[in-house]
Amino acid sequence: MMITASAGARLDRLPLSPFHRRILWLIGGGMFLDSFDIYLAGGVLGALTRSGWSTMQLNATFLSSTFIGMLLGALTAGVLGDAKGRKFTYQFNLLIFGLASIAGALAPNMTWLIVCRFFMGLGLGAEIVVGYGSVGEFIPPSVRGKWSAYLSLITNSALFFSTFLGFLIIPSIGWRAMFGMVGVGALIIWVIRKKMPESPRWLESKGRHAEADALLTAIETEVARDRPGHALPPIVESKPVATQSTTLLSLFQRPLLHRMFLSVCVQVAINIVIYGFIVWVPTFLMKQGHGVASSLGYTALMSLGGPAGALVGVLIADKVGRKNGLIGVATLAAVIGWLYGHSSSVEMATLLGFILFTLTYLMVALGIATYIPELFATENRMRANGVAGCAGRLAGIAAPQVVVLMYATGGIKDVLSVIVGALAVLVVVLIALGIETNQRSLEDIAPETDALPLATGHEMPGKQHL
Repeated sequence: MMITASAGARLDRLPLSPFHRRILWLIGGGMFLDSFDIYLAGGVLGALTRSGWSTMQLNATFLSSTFIGMLLGALTAGVLGDAKGRKFTYQFNLLIFGLASIAGALAPNMTWLIVCRFFMGLGLGAEIVVGYGSVGEFIPPSVRGKWSAYLSLITNSALFFSTFLGFLIIPSIGWRAMFGMVGVGALIIWVIRKKMPESPRWLESKGRHAEADALLTAIETEVARDRPGHALPPIVESKPVATQSTTLLSLFQRPLLHRMFLSVCVQVAINIVIYGFIVWVPTFLMKQGHGVASSLGYTALMSLGGPAGALVGVLIADKVGRKNGLIGVATLAAVIGWLYGHSSSVEMATLLGFILFTLTYLMVALGIATYIPELFATENRMRANGVAGCAGRLAGIAAPQVVVLMYATGGIKDVLSVIVGALAVLVVVLIALGIETNQRSLEDIAPETDALPLATGHEMPGKQHL
């Protein structure tokens, strides 16, 4: 008889409580700072160039070091997250990110700042992987999509705050204050998150049933305490969890191969839209004859679609489902993209751009934040999220080069044809290979695999904090 702590069944039947909200904000705090740091680069690099502290070539190296660090960080976080645990990994990468940001604030020259940026990138790439992969392991399936979209909303709201604070701080105090503020904030969250519990699902997947049971009991006690007079719902048993030993290579073998391919397609298509269109909007408008100020103004209006998309995700994720939702949104985005390429006025382009921004970040909420982590069992969730994230980053690196080539040969219509093509491919892949995960427990979604025994007899229960 298989010994199990029934982590999934016990967590899934819990009503929402302050415990769940605390988990959301502890994970969201780190991811907000992660996104904030990514978006501050534009303002900082502009200030460094104007002051003569940096050059265009050094700025390019700065951005490249960021992407390289994020690629390595995503892959490393995936491996560590499944091997060492969610809590260890998100604390480790947040500490690296925080210390590197403070070191960057103290950089004596641009070379030092570029080296620090690489280590910031390691933390930046890791936080996205572990954050989106972890939150769903605590949230009941009936609202898992909604709460993952909440996390996407927290993360993507950093664009506004980073831009606004950069506008206030960089001209008056200087660029160093931006890195210092992020670094100190990251270390504060690191201290607060030390009390965040490990994922009981991960403990169970490693055969650490006593620890998982003790932690689950503590969570159940807290939730019950917040609902005086109400008994917790009964446990509805789901598929038992087998303790398994897995490797990165298992993601590229049956039965995980088609899910891995599906996850990569979702990441690549969304990143092609973001780095092939979203970040180029100001340039497109200026190339069409609009001034810098008006181009940035129109872009700012369009960018409101970022949080709008995440908000729509909150409303529909658990109603329309992930597979069907992504198919519908990607199809609509392809149509809007084609119309944008053929728009005849800046007003129409702004409206269509806002809609395309909204649809893009709705795909982020449904796909990257929710769908990809759901497709894999606990023992492979972070690895798969990390590999798919790496593929998305590579698409983000390649997309600008494709944009330059396509714009030179055929203008914005040819650029949009690439965007529409990527979305069309995603729709076909989702129809052919997609799995609906809506309202299902993570254990029921997990693919059937041949269990490989994992020696766990030497492990002793450890102290867990709520």
